[in-house]
Amino acid sequence: MSKGRLIVLEGIDGSGKSSQYRRICARMEKDGIDYNHIVFPRYDKESSALIRMYLSGQFGTHPDDVNAYTASTFYAVDRFASFREDWGKTYENGGLIISDRYTTSNAVHQGSKLSDEELPAFFRWLSDLEYGKMGLPKPDLVIYLDVDLETSLARMKRRQDKNNTKADIHEKDVEYLRRCLHTADMAAQYYGWTRIPFIKDGAERDVDEKNDEIYDLILSYLK
Repeated sequence: MSKGRLIVLEGIDGSGKSSQYRRICARMEKDGIDYNHIVFPRYDKESSALIRMYLSGQFGTHPDDVNAYTASTFYAVDRFASFREDWGKTYENGGLIISDRYTTSNAVHQGSKLSDEELPAFFRWLSDLEYGKMGLPKPDLVIYLDVDLETSLARMKRRQDKNNTKADIHEKDVEYLRRCLHTADMAAQYYGWTRIPFIKDGAERDVDEKNDEIYDLILSYLK
């Protein structure tokens, strides 16, 4: 058996990540590239029960009511269950996995609860928890969709209005989202993520332009 390859798309809410992920999957299928796709969290699975309780405010109505280390374990358990149930054997047999979010999301969303001085220790702990203790694979390539706060908030509002959904405790807290962006910047530097900027020369980039850049990155890595 040969180790597979894991590529992750990461970005805060409103970054266009899910849309880009769907476009990438469609292009890979059209081009006949054999891959498996996964999306986290898996809200429809039992392993996400604690995540759903946390996001709905059952443990407190503010993200900081559950500390970074505790909340991270909620998401890590869901990933462990997914690896064992869905894609672990494919990966272990050399398969290609494309993931919408991963451990990277804990680095951003839970790391945002900590000070800058505490972040390096948290990043090390998180890697050891999921990749070391739990045995989950490390991503080979992380593509981070870098968006500004104002754009993120506006896009989230449009999505909620369109889908008639309510914001969770993360999405309701503007200062928390501001901190997430700052933490994501530090995580990208710490872990060596590849950035895809949402804004170029002061204007929002075309969706297709960004998608071409992301797809070219993936193809270059696969070669």
